Amino acid sequence: MRRSSVTAALVVAALGAVLTAPPALADVNGREVRLRVASYNIHAGAGQDGRFDLARQADAIRALNADVIALQEVDVRWDARSEWRDLAAELARALRMQVYFGPIYDLDPPGEGEPRRRYGNAILSRYPILDAENHSITRLSTQTPNPVPEPAPGFPEIVVNAKGARLHVYATHLDYREDPKVRQMQVADTLKIMREDRDERILLGDFNARPDAPELAPLWGELTDVMVGEPEMTYPADAPDRRIDYVAVSRSVRVAPRTSRVPRPRTTFLSWPTSRSGGAGDAPQAPCWWRRPSWRSAPASRGGTSP
Repeated sequence: MRRSSVTAALVVAALGAVLTAPPALADVNGREVRLRVASYNIHAGAGQDGRFDLARQADAIRALNADVIALQEVDVRWDARSEWRDLAAELARALRMQVYFGPIYDLDPPGEGEPRRRYGNAILSRYPILDAENHSITRLSTQTPNPVPEPAPGFPEIVVNAKGARLHVYATHLDYREDPKVRQMQVADTLKIMREDRDERILLGDFNARPDAPELAPLWGELTDVMVGEPEMTYPADAPDRRIDYVAVSRSVRVAPRTSRVPRPRTTFLSWPTSRSGGAGDAPQAPCWWRRPSWRSAPASRGGTSP
């Protein structure tokens, strides 16, 4: 991670497809550390019924029982659709978790002396956040007329200390348009940023593309899609027929599919080698699974509720 000054905001909210994956890490003594991760497109706090209900979203996130959650489409004093509220701070307090918020847009307030309008992605963590950065990747703005692809923030990364194990977690939301050109550039930017880190890495998010999309191919050359081969779909919310949400991990994580004794969800088992800071051998295996809440919000467009 490139060091820089950061501003951490307490965030959360929920909706959309949820992927949960608890890989096993190893601490400095080589002892097992279990971690469950999730990706959740919150749709600015609205449910499938289109109703904004922050308490309902907090309950849905709490039910995941995840240690680290990537959040997309997070409003912070953005506009009336989320009642001009700071979804990040309110939900993080409700869940008693740490979160780093990475705005894509940071706009002037509607009136003098009022808070700035912000919208973006976030990462919520039960474990201490040691460092964080809001990286820039190529984007095609929805806030300017005649936009052109150019670097913009909103690709947050955190480094967490999970009971002694060091882990880099990234949250992303790739471009929603049918033309894949911007997603191609975003994938290249993503890999360039992630290559800077040597510790174990997890990429979580809404990629807005199917697993076999050509623009995602470079990712699978360096990361493992832990849900590969799974039949579950994540989009659209009311009748999912495709998967566009992902948990992807660095090659140091071995994936061994197994069938859970529980009918739903199905599980995938991950094995994480010992931390480079000490210890020896491989960590024990722990399950990785995906869940979808029953009340997910239906995105207004292919990319959800992007402003």
